[in-house]
Amino acid sequence: MADRIKNSYKLSKSFYDDAITQGKWWSKLYFKLLWGGVDDNEIARRVLTWIPDDFNGKLLDVPVGTAVFTTEKYKRMKQADITCLDYSKDMLEQAEYRFRGAGITNIKTMQGDVGALPFEEGSFDFVLCMNGLHVFPNKDKAYSEMLRTLKSGGVLLACFYIAGEQKVADWLAKTVMTRIGWFTPPFETVVTLRNRLEPQYAILDFQVEGAMVYFRAMKK
Repeated sequence: MADRIKNSYKLSKSFYDDAITQGKWWSKLYFKLLWGGVDDNEIARRVLTWIPDDFNGKLLDVPVGTAVFTTEKYKRMKQADITCLDYSKDMLEQAEYRFRGAGITNIKTMQGDVGALPFEEGSFDFVLCMNGLHVFPNKDKAYSEMLRTLKSGGVLLACFYIAGEQKVADWLAKTVMTRIGWFTPPFETVVTLRNRLEPQYAILDFQVEGAMVYFRAMKK
């Protein structure tokens, strides 16, 4: 399963950024059908505003993807200790290229599995997970590892596909996106997600737009 996902992102690396940023006419149609017309760029911007530009602690970005949404933000976060991890070597190489081009020197990049993070317990003040949790093959391990590596009082920031909000989106997620390897069931609903988060986190913000959820939650 994991290798199939890695291969799917390798094959799609030439058009992935256009797909998620609505850079082409076909990607605008993709977002209208799959995400219910939401603006992924705007949601990414909102999520990133939850991290102060003058933050000087430790942040884990998993999966970093191609860093198409985060490079400009990280360029302003000059005091932060940032670690970016992705399972896909191809995505990671594109992120590293962006960081070099932006002159960012306070980021460590590494290939790895969110289900087995190579960090000690309580390592990070923030864990940022954008467009990842609908992809991860073992979601229980992913949530467990992100929780483990967060400090007490640390904050999980995430945005991803949420099931049960848009019929067309649910059909596309199950029949198209899963087949090509961009999505991996089972998928969270609003109810299952809140039930998963609430025992371990204080939910500070929780928003659903179209078929996308984004939230900010503090580890208890």
